[in-house]
Amino acid sequence: MWMTGWLTLMITMAVAGREATYDLDVFQIMLMRSVIGFFLLYPLVRMHGGLASMRTERPLQHVGRNIVHYAAQYGWLLAITLIPLAQVVAIEFTMPIWTAIVAVLFLGELMNARKITAVLLGLIGVGIIVRPGLDTVDPGQIIALVVAVGFAVSATMVKSLTRTDNVTVIVFWMLVVQSLLGIIPAAMVWKWPDAGTWPWIVLVAFCGTFSHYCMARALVHADATMVVPMDFLRVPLTAVVGWLLYSETLDIWTIVGTALILSGNLLNLRKAGTARIPTD
Repeated sequence: MWMTGWLTLMITMAVAGREATYDLDVFQIMLMRSVIGFFLLYPLVRMHGGLASMRTERPLQHVGRNIVHYAAQYGWLLAITLIPLAQVVAIEFTMPIWTAIVAVLFLGELMNARKITAVLLGLIGVGIIVRPGLDTVDPGQIIALVVAVGFAVSATMVKSLTRTDNVTVIVFWMLVVQSLLGIIPAAMVWKWPDAGTWPWIVLVAFCGTFSHYCMARALVHADATMVVPMDFLRVPLTAVVGWLLYSETLDIWTIVGTALILSGNLLNLRKAGTARIPTD
């Protein structure tokens, strides 16, 4: 359920982010997203006891996680302006490889045959959809690949943080740290948004804030090595959206890749275990 929310919000944010970049620089969009997101999150903060309840015993890990995530998020927003939406998301799904390695090394999670097969099926499906040419590597593809590594580190750190901090605290610190990181870069490129751009910015802020709430909740309930492969579904779904809105190619290879990705996810969900849920 939480991953369904993540998928819906992330696909919506990809469209809103692309539309917003027609008028504003990526740094400004990221700052406005974090600041507006803070006000959107505040009702949940109040429900959990107000700002006093947002204290954490792991501030350095929150800062480190959000430095990595800020850089990866910048690269992601930049990449969607350079290459097709489906290709950005597809390349991003080298992420499960890095997530699995980091989670096994630092979180003590296990990689059984079912999870390995799910990841391999998903990556084969992604490769079929993207079909990158060895002689034509676009800079946007390089950026998307680096982004995948950053998101993998970020997701693993979030999984670790869920062991001690509730989800609202994690998202709260994401918005605070990334707002502070973005002040100077955004100030250097600042311009007042056009009236038609504001709805896209608010949508980016809403989706960016609550997509991470959904992901963090999913990581509370299950291992990172199970949750992340479920995100493979974002590839075919984004391909469909790109085709509908931007006339980006949707062909038989996308359909074949989608079938493999779905198979991997169904295998991963079969008899999937759940994580111990901490009290919020």
